[in-house]
Amino acid sequence: MKASSKPFALALLVLTTAGGVVAQTPTSAVNSPAPPALTRSLVTKADVSVPNREAVVARVEIAAGGVAGWHTHPGDEISYIMEGEATLLIAGQAPRKISAGEGFVIPAGVVHSAKNEGKVATKLVGVYVVEKGQPLATPASAPTP
Repeated sequence: MKASSKPFALALLVLTTAGGVVAQTPTSAVNSPAPPALTRSLVTKADVSVPNREAVVARVEIAAGGVAGWHTHPGDEISYIMEGEATLLIAGQAPRKISAGEGFVIPAGVVHSAKNEGKVATKLVGVYVVEKGQPLATPASAPTP
């Protein structure tokens, strides 16, 4: 092989090898859905002194860049931010920044969401005092301004 054709051959080898790597990427990895923006993990639940109600304690995480989505709860939510920060969105109220060390309370049935515009997950502990037998959260339409 001539010396002048060696760079061309090397470039061709690099391009064909790189093409093979791209071609070997599994379709499932390319087309897999994004993980949910909000996850709740049950810690415990127990009866409370109010008839037909129970307390649910959960670890809640909002992924970096994630939005919880508008929803309601069939009882009061009392939450404490363990790590990170987020913007709390409550129907009829101005958006509120919340950070580690802060807490908030959302009454039953109030439409709300949260968004994490940071680069790390927002982690909190949520305590919900809710009607027994009801889903912990129900999706809701975004409130009109």
